[in-house]
Amino acid sequence: MEEESQITKGKYAADISSIKEAHARIKSLVHKTPLLSSSSLNAMSGRKLYFKCECLQKGGAFKFRGACNAVFSLNDEDASKGVVTHSSGNHAAALALAAKLRGIPSYIVIPKNAPTCKIENVKRYGGQVVWSEASVQSREEIANKVWQESGAIFIHPYNDGRILSGQGTISLEILEQAPQIDTLVVPISGGGLISGIALAAKSINPAIRIFAAEPKGADDAAQSKAAGRIIRLPETNTIADGLRAFLGDFTWPVVRDLVEEIITVEDSEIIKAMKLCFEILKVVVEPSGAIGLAAVLSDTFQKNPAWKDCNHIGIVVSGGNVDLAMLWDSLNKGK
Repeated sequence: MEEESQITKGKYAADISSIKEAHARIKSLVHKTPLLSSSSLNAMSGRKLYFKCECLQKGGAFKFRGACNAVFSLNDEDASKGVVTHSSGNHAAALALAAKLRGIPSYIVIPKNAPTCKIENVKRYGGQVVWSEASVQSREEIANKVWQESGAIFIHPYNDGRILSGQGTISLEILEQAPQIDTLVVPISGGGLISGIALAAKSINPAIRIFAAEPKGADDAAQSKAAGRIIRLPETNTIADGLRAFLGDFTWPVVRDLVEEIITVEDSEIIKAMKLCFEILKVVVEPSGAIGLAAVLSDTFQKNPAWKDCNHIGIVVSGGNVDLAMLWDSLNKGK
């Protein structure tokens, strides 16, 4: 019962009741994404794997859940001012789409090095693009300027209880689709996805094990977990463009308390996992979306005797927004 008591109401930025409220609010707007499995990948991993395909979500990523919950939580007066955020891509498109569905403006600060496909998604959904430099500091400063000038409501990509609650709806679905799941492997960046998932999953099944998957070139969460405090890196270097953010003060406590381990993998392992997703699962995944499979196939996971009882593993395939030119390039490098 110890873990159940950890998730008391008000301890974290979200809880099972806020996640269930989010589910009721957004279920008619989001896709209930499929759960795929493959006997070939089960054989490769020595486990039963269940892939939650958020790459098939509206906007091509899980981010639509949190953005939808945040936008449709606003009262009419606040909503009329529009919304603003900064994002390297998937949250940007998700917020633009959610705002479009509510009929309000969105102002999206995007770094100049964001993938073209993610920028095009924002424009397709009617978001007003404002450019920033690549650094998180530049993104935040420009978003702050837009917020002051427009009066729009700022919706943080991950450090927001409404976002955590929206992302947590994935757990409600996956544990209904496959109640036998005893382990979840989730990509980590700012921590919004894994925090929402962990809070919901641990409330439903306190014994479930939660692992994060992170690129070695952006391993701030792993370093934070080891140090017992938030670590921010001077720079990140990974093909997984969606996993370059740092933990926030709302997400860090959940990661610290409820995530068992953060498994780091090389970019070469991510590329191999992408290839497997394309060739075997027949789904389009971006590097960030393939990292969960890469973690489960890694020596770190496979050779750890403490994890031999992780038999039914849910892997969150977080997104499928990938530039085809980059994809061919990376697949050729991974040969």
